[in-house]
Amino acid sequence: MKKRVLVLVFMALLGNQASLMAQTEPEDIAMATNEFQDSFYESLLQKGIENYDKAITALQKCEKLQPNDATVYFELGKNYLSLKDYRNAQSSFEKATELNPKNKWFWLGIYDVSYQTKNYPLAIETIQKIIPFDEEYKDDLISLYMITNQWDKALALINEMNDKFGKSSERELYKAQILSQGKYQNAEIESLVDLIKKNPKEESNYIALISLYAKNNDADKVLEITQQLEKAIPTSEWAQVSSFKTYLDQNQPEKAIQAMNVVLGNSKIDSKIKHRILNEFLLFVSKNPQFTPDLDKAIAYFKNDPDVDVAKEIGKFYHSKNQFSQAAKYYELSVISASQVDIETNLLLLQAYTETKQYEPMGKRSQVMIETFPTQPQFYFYSGLANNQLQQFKKAKDVLEMGLDYVVDDLTLEANFNIQLGEAYNGLGDLKKKEAYFAKANQLLRQKK
Repeated sequence: MKKRVLVLVFMALLGNQASLMAQTEPEDIAMATNEFQDSFYESLLQKGIENYDKAITALQKCEKLQPNDATVYFELGKNYLSLKDYRNAQSSFEKATELNPKNKWFWLGIYDVSYQTKNYPLAIETIQKIIPFDEEYKDDLISLYMITNQWDKALALINEMNDKFGKSSERELYKAQILSQGKYQNAEIESLVDLIKKNPKEESNYIALISLYAKNNDADKVLEITQQLEKAIPTSEWAQVSSFKTYLDQNQPEKAIQAMNVVLGNSKIDSKIKHRILNEFLLFVSKNPQFTPDLDKAIAYFKNDPDVDVAKEIGKFYHSKNQFSQAAKYYELSVISASQVDIETNLLLLQAYTETKQYEPMGKRSQVMIETFPTQPQFYFYSGLANNQLQQFKKAKDVLEMGLDYVVDDLTLEANFNIQLGEAYNGLGDLKKKEAYFAKANQLLRQKK
C-alpha cells in the first residue's frame, strides 16, 4: 500500500496563528505567548531526539495555556503515536479535527492510527475526508478496498484513476488480482469495449481486451479484436496476430511467417495466443513440408516455456499421423533442450526409432536411459531389441534377462521380452532356449486374451 508519510518542517514560528492559511503545516504556526512558545519549541526539540514522553509533558503545558489550539492536539497525537499509545493518539487527532476540520494533516493523523491498528473501516471513512483536499489519496482508498475485499469498489476506482491520471504499476497489479476472479471479467470487458469506442487509437485497451479473451480461451474473440486493432493501428505488433491468420488464409506463407515471427518475438503477447499461432502453422506445414525449416525456427521462441514442451508436442502431432521420422526429429530436439530427463518423451523417441528402424541411435539412447532409470523395464526392452537388430545377440540376451526382473503385471511387455530373448538365443545358436522363450511368449499372449 502506498502509505503517506507526514513530512514535518521545523521552522521559526512567527506571527499570529489566525493569520496562517488553513492548509499550512501544523508546526508553521506562531505562538501566543513566550511561555507557550518556549513549551512548544521544547516539545519539538524533545520529539526530534525521540524523547516522546518529555515532548508530551511540554505540550500538555501548551494545552493548559491555549486549550483550543488544534496544532497542540495534533502534536500530542504524533507523539502518542510514536509511543504506540493509539487510544490517546486517536483522541488527540480527533480533537484537532474538531477544532479545525479543514486541515488535511489532522485527518491524516487519524488515518495513521487507524491504519496501524488495522481499523480499516475507520481508515476508509477517514481517507474519504482527505480526498477532497488531495484526489491522489484515492490510490490509498483503492488499497484499502483491496485489503477489505471490496473488489467492485476497487475496480471502479482503478478504472477512474487510470482514466484520469494514467495507469500505474500498482493499480495494474491490483486489477490483475481482481480479474483473476472470473465474475469481474465481464464488467471489465464491457469497460474496455467502451474505451476502444471512445479512443480507437489507444493500443493498450485492445491489448488488455485480447489478453482477457485469451485467458478465457475465446479464440474467435481474440481474432476479432486483433482485426479491429489492425484496422485502427496497422503498425501495432499485436495486429500481426490477425495478419498472420489473414495471410495464411490467402495462401501468402512468406508474409504469414513474417507476421508469426513478430508475434512470437513479442514478450508481452500472451503465451496462449502464441501457442495457437504455432499450432495453426504446424497444420499448414504438415501439408506444405517445404516450410519445415520455418517451423524449426519458430520452436526456438518457446525454448524457455515453463508450461509446454513445444518440441515434444509437435513430435506427438507427427507421431499421431504415423510420420515417425518427423516425430523422432522433434522428440530428439525435446530431449536435448529439456532441463530434466522426461521418461515419456524418451519412450516416444524409442518407439519412433523402432518404426523407422534406427537401431543404432535406439541402442545408444536406451542405454543412457537404463543408467538414468535402472528400474524401468521398457528401456531394457528397447536396448535388447536394438542389439538383436544389430546382431549383438550376447549383449541383447544380457540386457533382456536383467530387465525382465523389473517387469510387473504387464503381460504384453513380458511377452515382448520373451520374444526378444528368443531372437537373441536364436542368434546365439541355442535353438532349445529359443523355442522355450517363444513358447512362454505365446502362453502370456493367450493369458492376455
